[in-house]
Amino acid sequence: MVDFFDSEEFTKVDFTKTKLKKGEYDSCTFENCNFENVHASNIQFLECEFINCNFSNTAVNETSFKECVFSKCKMVGVKFHECNSFLLQMSFSNCLLNLSSFYQLRIPNTKFVNCNLQEVDFTETDIQKSIFQDCDLKGAIFDQTNIEKVDFRSATNFVINPESNKIQKAKFSQENILGLLQKYDIVVE
Repeated sequence: MVDFFDSEEFTKVDFTKTKLKKGEYDSCTFENCNFENVHASNIQFLECEFINCNFSNTAVNETSFKECVFSKCKMVGVKFHECNSFLLQMSFSNCLLNLSSFYQLRIPNTKFVNCNLQEVDFTETDIQKSIFQDCDLKGAIFDQTNIEKVDFRSATNFVINPESNKIQKAKFSQENILGLLQKYDIVVE
């Protein structure tokens, strides 16, 4: 029997001490919860909102995040590529996502707003039509990544090789265009 939680609110729950029940969470809100190093595998989150939660190093093997919103969350080292990719859809605002991995995922139209994405792995990821608004992408890996129509206009510190990524119609600002030219070791003044 699978537990089902509908429109419930979880506030200040420390899931390192209180077991996170396996099951389906539909339209639930998690606020100020701690999931750090928790095994949250094989759980379904549908239209859930996570506010000010700590997901650092949380195991998400075959976990479903369908239309989930993360706000002000610490999500260092999360291996999103291990999630259930069926209908995977997330958005992030004011989140710390350093060292996380989206390797080979198909997550078009994803919104990253004011997020720190240092050393995040986007290798072979399809993120077309996504938005990186005011995001720090220092050390993020883009290799064989589909970034067609992605908005990088206010993103900073990225290095993207146009020759090894699908880049058509991606948007950049004059201030951050150098991230596309670093490979060529040229001087722009």
